[in-house]
Amino acid sequence: MDLSYFQKRHDAKILVVGDVMLDRYWHGDTGRISPEAPVPVVKVSELEDKPGGAANVAKNIVHLDGQVSLLGIIGDDDNGNSLESLLEQEGINSLLIKQQQAPTITKMRVISRHQQVVRLDLEQRFLPQHADLLLNKFLAIVKQFDIVLFSDYNKGSLAKISQMIKMAKQAGKMVLVDPKSKDMSDYAGADFVTPNLAEYEAVGGITGSEAMLAEGSRKIIADCQIGAMLLTRSEKGMSLITATEKHDFPTQVLEVSDVTGAGDTVIATLAVMLGTHMPTAQAVEIANVAAGIAVTRLGAATVSPEELAAKLSEYLGETGEQYHPPADEVLQHIKQARQRGEKIVFTNGCFDILHAGHVRYLAKAKTLGKKLVVGLNNDGSIARLKGSQRPINPLQERATVLLALASVDWVIPFGCAEENDTPANLIEEISPDVLVKGGDYKVEEIAGADSVLANGGRVEVLEFVNQCSTSNIIKKIKST
Repeated sequence: MDLSYFQKRHDAKILVVGDVMLDRYWHGDTGRISPEAPVPVVKVSELEDKPGGAANVAKNIVHLDGQVSLLGIIGDDDNGNSLESLLEQEGINSLLIKQQQAPTITKMRVISRHQQVVRLDLEQRFLPQHADLLLNKFLAIVKQFDIVLFSDYNKGSLAKISQMIKMAKQAGKMVLVDPKSKDMSDYAGADFVTPNLAEYEAVGGITGSEAMLAEGSRKIIADCQIGAMLLTRSEKGMSLITATEKHDFPTQVLEVSDVTGAGDTVIATLAVMLGTHMPTAQAVEIANVAAGIAVTRLGAATVSPEELAAKLSEYLGETGEQYHPPADEVLQHIKQARQRGEKIVFTNGCFDILHAGHVRYLAKAKTLGKKLVVGLNNDGSIARLKGSQRPINPLQERATVLLALASVDWVIPFGCAEENDTPANLIEEISPDVLVKGGDYKVEEIAGADSVLANGGRVEVLEFVNQCSTSNIIKKIKST
């Protein structure tokens, strides 16, 4: 797999069109059963809003650094205003159409102890005039984009999707569809459809054997004039089926936490990768890896470029290929996380030979916030600090190992003689909420502490694990 395509994720302009929603979560603890009815009482301690439906697809794209605009219909109400505010925070170009006849589709979930207690849906099916509004807006803007992605949740806003696909193809655009209609001919002309197994069976797709599944898929795409089908198959992974080929991609996750939104991650990643002109089978392979990351998390999750790059490095380990996002890209992702209200934790070190002490230290640092940034001394810096025989492992390999840890979100190298090999300038640029250092330092001795405290952050000193150090490991190796 050629990962050079991965650096072109921002190239294509993608338009997401479909049923947008607000996902609202009430989190709280459950300690008793209601005296009024045999139901748990949840004491709500936190309210969380997220973009849902087609808006979650757009969120997945922007989190992969894709250029995305979102077209859909919302109500002229508080929930619609909340959704627009979320899209602005995410950096999604909102083209939403407000109307007064139907409310903003809102899915409200009560979560206790990582389990969903109940879901409440606030929605009305959109009327034909709403679909006309969407069609007219689409026709006015479609030429501005390279790829059109339709996210259909069968809520009525895409009643004119056949006309929209036809116009998109006449304009020379690539078209992807996440389908819900039981008549796949509604998507005639699309380059890709991405049904799950239940949706495939609902449109008459046959199963029973791999040969029967391939035959059934080919009949659907031939009868409905669709380019290809990417069939998501739960524990069996995915299958890409064209008129002449079938490629199977095994699942990339061992423990599923929640499949909510996994289909959004798949089609969003596929669109971003195809926008780089990556070969289709490779784009699907990366989408499959992204889905494997997303389903390990509770709720509709997104995947960052750093997480995907680390997983791809692990997945493609035998080829030796690796992708490390450049520092300016990582800094932009940190800025976006801050805009979303996520607490940023920073620590730094050489991490030359990763050992149990490092792993425990980083895991504890991560508990102090939402995202953990590791400033990593570059090779020249380590040589100046530790001697000419160090580092044992070069920068890129150290970064790969760190990014494989669940506790680490970002790695940024630093170090030059002019800075005396401290991360002070990097810390000042990132301005973390929490600065963490391991050892027995006093706060005033820690590089960057003054700028963090001046910006209202705090500094934490964590104890290292006794007799657990890279130097001791090297001495032990030399003595054997």
